[in-house]
Amino acid sequence: MLLSDFDYHLPPELIAQQPLSDRAASRMLVVDRNNQTWEDRMFLDFPSYVKAGDCVVFNDTRVFPSRLFGTREHGTGRVEIFLTKQISPDGQMWSALVRPGRKMRTGERVVISEELSAEILGRGEFGERTVRLHVSGDVLFDVLERAGHVPLPPYIRRADTATDRERYQTVFARERGSVAAPTAGLHFTPRVMEECRSAGAEIAYVTLHVGLGTFQPLHTEILENVELHSEAFTVPHEAIRAMNTAQRVVAIGTTSVRAIESEALQREMASSETDLFISPGFTFLRTGALLTNFHLPKSSLLVLVSAFAGRDLILRAYEHAVRQGYRFFSYGDCMLIV
Repeated sequence: MLLSDFDYHLPPELIAQQPLSDRAASRMLVVDRNNQTWEDRMFLDFPSYVKAGDCVVFNDTRVFPSRLFGTREHGTGRVEIFLTKQISPDGQMWSALVRPGRKMRTGERVVISEELSAEILGRGEFGERTVRLHVSGDVLFDVLERAGHVPLPPYIRRADTATDRERYQTVFARERGSVAAPTAGLHFTPRVMEECRSAGAEIAYVTLHVGLGTFQPLHTEILENVELHSEAFTVPHEAIRAMNTAQRVVAIGTTSVRAIESEALQREMASSETDLFISPGFTFLRTGALLTNFHLPKSSLLVLVSAFAGRDLILRAYEHAVRQGYRFFSYGDCMLIV
């Protein structure tokens, strides 16, 4: 199967550049796998699609300000360092994307603020760098909160603002570690979550720290050759219990799917790392329904959604969403697949 089989045309003006004033005001395209149909609804209708016996699973990862801007210690050029994965327990060593990467040699230092600098240690695959952060006078993540920027994806063509610190974060985020938001969760408010409980559904939380494995573009045309970067995940025992006793598991977002399906495959490994690439032919062991945002053409996430609902149905539903002017990607509208 080829990556080009998962392409579609998206007018640039449909890429949402700002969040809605109300989190829960998005549109929701409901896709029925059995009947091969869809209907236009609003996200506020979501609780009416859950029922007693359902377990609704959220990814409670928390985004931190992982985009850093600085200058070369012995130069004037501006440098961007995008932290993608912590690789040492003390938080000093990171895998990162660096721009301009070609000009940054091993051993060079980037000054980010009076209390934070970064040293380039080595080169990785696909242009990644290993960097060591040097912090003076405070806890690393406290410094990052002050010096770092919200890691908005590149298709949002503007600088981050104070509003993004709150809106590019789910209301249930608690486990810090993501460099991109689990965007399906951005629609939820405490009221909507309480309405799901009132409908009889149980709420469960898992954690998958979003990194390159989720958003990095695929580098091969043949899907069987795809290898994703690994991402840390945890599925707590109480979540496993809730899913095991549920009649249906409703996953909120593709990252929740990858976490619960990885746990189901690994069994005894409820806290580990996963490079699971879900493509058509995959047998879903836990996921019974999926709420997800609209994804980029030829992305691993579009392939995952197509594996769950069928490529033809998903691409036809996406064509409908384009015709109807749905808002796409991180700050956009959502799709519920039942």
